[in-house]
Amino acid sequence: MSASLDTPAPSASASTAVASKAVGPQTVAPGPSGGGAAPAVSSVPTQTELLDFVRRTAADSELVSTLPLDPEGRTWIRLDGPAGSEAWIISWPPGTGTGWHDHGGSYGAFATADGALQEDSLAARLPTEGWKTLELAEGVDRERKLAKGDARAFGSHHVHEVRNESDSEHAVSVHAYYPPLPLMRRYSRTGAVLRLEQVERPQEWQ
Repeated sequence: MSASLDTPAPSASASTAVASKAVGPQTVAPGPSGGGAAPAVSSVPTQTELLDFVRRTAADSELVSTLPLDPEGRTWIRLDGPAGSEAWIISWPPGTGTGWHDHGGSYGAFATADGALQEDSLAARLPTEGWKTLELAEGVDRERKLAKGDARAFGSHHVHEVRNESDSEHAVSVHAYYPPLPLMRRYSRTGAVLRLEQVERPQEWQ
């Protein structure tokens, strides 16, 4: 099991042939046990707290198993994350992925609960406004594989794509974001050229 702290979203990429299916709405918010006052909670979760949350949730096999799996499209359940963050359990049928995207200024973390996921990301901070096409410099690409139990956190300017490269096995992952996703920018990529294709709002995936 590994975790990294560096600088998911549930809707499908335009390049993905299958449609996502929403499961819910369902919200899971475990409360404090026993009597007395609830423990103090930080008003803003840190990346480390989000990372710990997704790792613990991914290890909760009973909760993860409540997510129905669909052979054709991704499914998801929305959770309440720590300190006002939002979280999701997401399934990935074989061959599905997100396409390139960012998280609209939110930071977060994700963990693989079952199967394995491939993440490609950019080690570069992109301008958020005023461009439609960028040429990426050499050496900005990063790749990692997250097997069951692996997790990683990312900063508010993270741009990546995530996919299940298996041709036969589902993957399942847990994602948390703070603040709750205000939008997602979706990109297409041809070689070193990255192009902004669309901006999605929460009502498009909730």
